[in-house]
Amino acid sequence: MRNMKRKSVISILAASLLLGSLLAGCGGGGEAAKTEGGAPATKLSGKIAIDGSSTVGPISEAIAEEFNKDQPDVNVTVATSGTGGGFKKFVAGEIDISGASRPIEEKEIEAAKKNGIEYIELPIAFDGLSVVVNPQNDFVETMTVADLKKIWEPNSKVTLWSDVNPAWPKEKIKLYGAGTDSGTFDYFTKAIVGEEKSSRSDYQASEDDNVLVQGVAGDKYALGYFGYAYVEQNLGKIKLVKIDGGKGGVAPDPATIADGTYQPLSRPLFWYVNKKALEDKPEIAALIKYLTGSGTDIIKSTGYVPLPAETYAIVQKRADDKKTGTLFKGAEIGVKIGDILTREGA
Repeated sequence: MRNMKRKSVISILAASLLLGSLLAGCGGGGEAAKTEGGAPATKLSGKIAIDGSSTVGPISEAIAEEFNKDQPDVNVTVATSGTGGGFKKFVAGEIDISGASRPIEEKEIEAAKKNGIEYIELPIAFDGLSVVVNPQNDFVETMTVADLKKIWEPNSKVTLWSDVNPAWPKEKIKLYGAGTDSGTFDYFTKAIVGEEKSSRSDYQASEDDNVLVQGVAGDKYALGYFGYAYVEQNLGKIKLVKIDGGKGGVAPDPATIADGTYQPLSRPLFWYVNKKALEDKPEIAALIKYLTGSGTDIIKSTGYVPLPAETYAIVQKRADDKKTGTLFKGAEIGVKIGDILTREGA
């Protein structure tokens, strides 16, 4: 009798498992199976257009490349028009996702509203905006914020290294920096000069950070700034400068960027997602889920600092809830990773 009951229970369990498998295979109300990367196992197709920051570009490209291995029929294009250039296209409804190295600004918010574009702000990583010199430079190890301001402020009289520090050589400084349409330009000028977009104009400007790397690498007395990932990719061609924000010189690296000790040049990086595009294109939802699920290792490989798992969970919830608006007030200085969780909770 006992054996008969046991067989009956086993039969019922087996039938339940079989029914569950059939329902899952037919899409009968259960969740779709997931790949290891967190993207839906369901094969998708379509197009996703990403543009914006050259700093965020390596992340977008890496995520798109890995995502495409799971979803080969989704065409993800990544361009780098600069943060400002990307936002111009985004608020006009020309692209699905805008990569940004600073938060969206009031004029861009107004333009989006005017054009009926609702956006979802997704912090995706942290960067340490890096100041670099040529490897042959044997006299600069640390610079203060005041040193950098003296060099970069509008109408600066600095032309020689010795103008900054008399102990440095009387050699002309060749300057390389972000173009004026770049979020890096906005953030650097606010953090160093004290006012966004306030900068001397007689420097080699580019929206392409690779151009800046090449410039510094080719000039013994050059000085430049750009995102940390480009330092990681070009070690040996350029040399990092420690930044003294008032507590001694600190070099950017994954640890100092993550714990907030590299100041005032640590900053969050973003994707801004068109809400309607997210609603209409399941491939965009899958791409975001891929980033928040497998993004840590991919972002590390680009040289940037990924967010903690609990923060990515918050980011994913913003996307799932299609929560629009910004948590920031323009290019804020001194924002730390933990602030994102605090602000979202508030």
